Amino acid sequence: MRSLIAIPVFNEEKHLERVLAEMVRYSPEILAIDDGSTDHSAEILDAHPFVEVHHHDANEGYGKSLIDAFAIAIHRRFDWVITLDADEQHDPAAIDLFLAEAARGDVDVVSGSRYLPDSLRTSPVPEERRSVNVVISAILARVTPYRLTDAFCGFKAYRVAALGRLHLTERGYAMPLEFWVQAARQGLRVREVPVRLAYVDPSRTFRGGLDDPRVRLRHYLAVMDRELAAWEAENAHGGGVRGGSGDPPRKAGAQGGGP
Repeated sequence: MRSLIAIPVFNEEKHLERVLAEMVRYSPEILAIDDGSTDHSAEILDAHPFVEVHHHDANEGYGKSLIDAFAIAIHRRFDWVITLDADEQHDPAAIDLFLAEAARGDVDVVSGSRYLPDSLRTSPVPEERRSVNVVISAILARVTPYRLTDAFCGFKAYRVAALGRLHLTERGYAMPLEFWVQAARQGLRVREVPVRLAYVDPSRTFRGGLDDPRVRLRHYLAVMDRELAAWEAENAHGGGVRGGSGDPPRKAGAQGGGP
């Protein structure tokens, strides 16, 4: 089983050396997507002998970084790609857990959760982030077959062949919502596993005007509604996907609400 480890990076000079030092213990194939960093992250990555770096000339967004990593994994015919963040929120030691779950062969996505009973909690959760996550996870449980406890954890393992069936275009932080609806539409099999909950920098802000949790939630719901509408249109034209979860609800936003 050939696996690629991919990390999106934007201005992570404080954490990057330690994260990379841990990651090389678990895989010889590491890809970093430098998303137009303006600190010393790009230099740190370029100086590392065991890391391949794909640079964005300007900041293109978290989702675009992952989409580029997926495209590289597909092009190079990896079996699995494992993603984790570069800010020490995710413990690279858990990569072995994701590889073991992937090797079982019965799922297409192994998704980390910071909110399962066995998840280790090492720091408090910023309330506005937890509340948005709870609302979105509850809505996803209604509009997809997935009973997720953590819709936004970036620590995941993806079967590369399954990623090739998706058409992801969302460049920003809402990309996971696009992903979950498309995954359900394609009938991808998902399992959550517990990972450490650690907010190393709780003051970190969102880019793109999404710091207000109400604005962020509306944006997330709009992306979900767009994907659900595409799914509904496909079914209306007789293009339903074998293995998918059937007819989706017409709206996610109408069922939502928020803090």
